[in-house]
Amino acid sequence: MGFSWIDYAIVAAYLIGVTVAGIVLSGRQKTSRDYFLGGKQMSWWSVGFSIVASETSTLTFISIPGLAYRSDMAFLQLVFGYFIGRLIVSVLFIPAYYAGDLETAYDYLGKRFGLFLRKLTSTTFIVTRVLASGVRLFATAIPVHIITGLDYATSILVIGLFTLAYTYLGGLKAVVAMDVVQLGIYLSGAMAAMGIILGSLPGGWSDVVRFATEGGNKFAILNLDTPGGFWEYLATPYTLLGSLLGGTFLTMASHGTDQLLVQRLLGCRSKRDSQRALMLDASVIVLQFAFFLVLGLCLYAFYGGVPYQQLGLSSSDEIFPQFIVQNLPTGVAGLVIAGVLASAMGTLSSSISSLASSTFLDLFRLSSRSLGAKAEIRWSRLLTLLWGVVLIGGAMLFTDTKSPVVELGLKIASITYGGLLGTFFLGLLFPRVGQAAASAGFIVGLATMIVVIAGTSIDYTWHTLIGCGATILAAGAFSLLRFPPFSRDRSAG
Repeated sequence: MGFSWIDYAIVAAYLIGVTVAGIVLSGRQKTSRDYFLGGKQMSWWSVGFSIVASETSTLTFISIPGLAYRSDMAFLQLVFGYFIGRLIVSVLFIPAYYAGDLETAYDYLGKRFGLFLRKLTSTTFIVTRVLASGVRLFATAIPVHIITGLDYATSILVIGLFTLAYTYLGGLKAVVAMDVVQLGIYLSGAMAAMGIILGSLPGGWSDVVRFATEGGNKFAILNLDTPGGFWEYLATPYTLLGSLLGGTFLTMASHGTDQLLVQRLLGCRSKRDSQRALMLDASVIVLQFAFFLVLGLCLYAFYGGVPYQQLGLSSSDEIFPQFIVQNLPTGVAGLVIAGVLASAMGTLSSSISSLASSTFLDLFRLSSRSLGAKAEIRWSRLLTLLWGVVLIGGAMLFTDTKSPVVELGLKIASITYGGLLGTFFLGLLFPRVGQAAASAGFIVGLATMIVVIAGTSIDYTWHTLIGCGATILAAGAFSLLRFPPFSRDRSAG
């Protein structure tokens, strides 16, 4: 059916409306605390929905239906681990964060181990986030290009500049407010697409069930297969144990140590509100992933159960974009592409804000003299602008999805998450571990993951657990050997 001028008008109205609304709803910011943490006065429900939108990138919006199309619903095993991980963060991490009135995730490590480790882990986060977010922004341009016909550079600029506008002017309040709106938009678009699919099938939902159960069971969630050898088991994706442990440890790292999401949890009014926000996110995320997987099964029935290769596609990720282009009526296609943009903008705005907050609070402000309130806001916005330009410019450097740099960006979180999580566990659970041992453990954890990823075929679901374990074991060994600790900077506490 194509993308009509009405669809373009809907997308334009969305982009302009969300930008203006974000700026208006954010109010005025007087200090960096207002700008980066919403003055620690944000409602728990808005933070909870904001976290959902922040972690739902276009890769999720497009790839998860494609995953169910080509296989089954075993990905939900990983999502169950996500829920467990969030529960542990709520019980273990959040009380420690609110006991110290922290401003960033790495502020905790500074108070526990000293400024050296705070700056080291914050810098690691910044490198990780720049690589991963640049890749995600480029990946977002792919479905926008396919659906609208805009070239990659224009697609990236449209997404990036509108997102940067409200993030720069409104700070975290604008990001959170628009995340809630964008969550509703992308879910509405996906629901509209599912409704059209079910309405076009002669038997409706019964056709989905029929195609999903012919020659197998695409509704299958639990993967109880046990490959022969130990290494073969570790290399097999979406085993039950690997998924549950992988989802749990990955979530503890992302929601307990990554400033992208911790920034929101620290913006709540109290520890209890922060915990309520995270558990709201935990509940919604399970339902959301289940919905997108079922959408993939609906697409499978719509296309008659044929492999995506027979449709002339090179990847299952292209299934949903092709359906949008070819089958959605005028107006609905605009709503769905607005949903694609919404999922992208929620993630991008979060990345820009978290990079700016970590740079200012963990690195810049600690290295400069006392700043006045106006200077804080000025520098906060300048850093927001800087990182927005860096991410947009970095995404435009990519020319295709097969670039080795893209693969590096997608794998970088696996390298760093285990070390970060292990270091936080050292601070929370091992009171006798000092700065020297924790720093050595963190470095060993990173080195271990480089070896694992470069030299083995172990599935990514095990990576965070391995990195975390290596960090804790290395720090324990250094503590036992009683290496002399680095001199602790008293200003860290």
